[in-house]
Amino acid sequence: QVQLVESGGELVQAGGSLRLSCVASGGTFVMYRMAWFRQAPGKEREFVAAINRLGSITNYADSVKDRFTISRDLVKSTLYLQMDSLKPEDSGVYFCAATPAQGNEGSPESYGYWGQGTQVTVSS
Repeated sequence: QVQLVESGGELVQAGGSLRLSCVASGGTFVMYRMAWFRQAPGKEREFVAAINRLGSITNYADSVKDRFTISRDLVKSTLYLQMDSLKPEDSGVYFCAATPAQGNEGSPESYGYWGQGTQVTVSS
C-alpha cells in the first residue's frame, strides 16, 4: 500500500505563492488517482483539487480555480500543488490523498490513503 508524505507548507503573506509536494512510496504511483484536501480549524475537510492517474485531467474547487495548479511527476512519484495569489481563507492543513479506485473525486470518503498534512498559513 502507498505511503504519502507532504511538505512545503509555511507562513506566507496574502498574494504570495507556495508549492506543496507529496511524495508517494510503497505503491505503484501511476495506479492511484490523487487529490489535495484542506482543513481549517473547526471546519470539515474540503476538496481542493484532483488529478487522474496519468496527470492529463484535473479538477478544482471553485474557490481555488485559476489560482492553484495540481500536477504529478510519475518518475519522481510526487504530487504537487502550486498555489498562487494566496488568500487568508486558504489557510489550513493541506492533505494529499490517493485511491486506486473510481469514485467521487471531491469526497474524502473516496480516498483510502492519506498523508499527515502540512500547515499553510496566509497572513493578511
